[in-house]
Amino acid sequence: MSRDVIFLGPPGAGKGTQAQILERAYGVQAISTGDLLRRNQAEGTKLGRTAQGYMDRGELVPDDLILKMIEPVIRAAPEGVLLDGFPRTVAQAEALDAVLAQCDRRAVTILFEIDLALVEARLVGRWTNPRNGRVYHEVFAPPKVAGIDDVDGGPLIQREDDRPETIRKRLLVYRDATAPLIEYYERAGRLQRIDATADVDSVTRTIEQLAGSEVGAA
Repeated sequence: MSRDVIFLGPPGAGKGTQAQILERAYGVQAISTGDLLRRNQAEGTKLGRTAQGYMDRGELVPDDLILKMIEPVIRAAPEGVLLDGFPRTVAQAEALDAVLAQCDRRAVTILFEIDLALVEARLVGRWTNPRNGRVYHEVFAPPKVAGIDDVDGGPLIQREDDRPETIRKRLLVYRDATAPLIEYYERAGRLQRIDATADVDSVTRTIEQLAGSEVGAA
């Protein structure tokens, strides 16, 4: 059986951390739609240029365009993929199921459950090293000197996505958009839930247990 896994959950729930851990442990390729968009834009692909046009107009990148970026990655990874940030809509979920079915594969879906007020507290106060992506937090993981990276001594920045008003909007969008997705996967009997407030190692073990052969197969 293939090892395809979908992570659902709000920003700041720990999905990216777990994706990195599982990618290293099992060779399951982690796919972030944000990373795919940036890669296509940086490489100047036709898909990247088309997506950029939508973004420049302040519009959402259409479902079919996102799927066109993801589909070849899925097909090129028979060992399985781990999807973080996709699908975002029921239409995307249905299209993804169709692609996986063509490859005789089916993904297990894991919902990272966490109170959105806690997520907001985690995200507000994040500062990032723009040179290498290293992240700090004013409360939970502060740098030794405020505003300065511990390693390279350069300045840290607060991304627009990490500002309080932006975070609140993102969480509202997540709540409204994800409810139909949760219902879709629950009806299909393919939704697993985890407590995303547990420590990192415990969350990893729970994912391994819930995903079963999809993640842990040799």
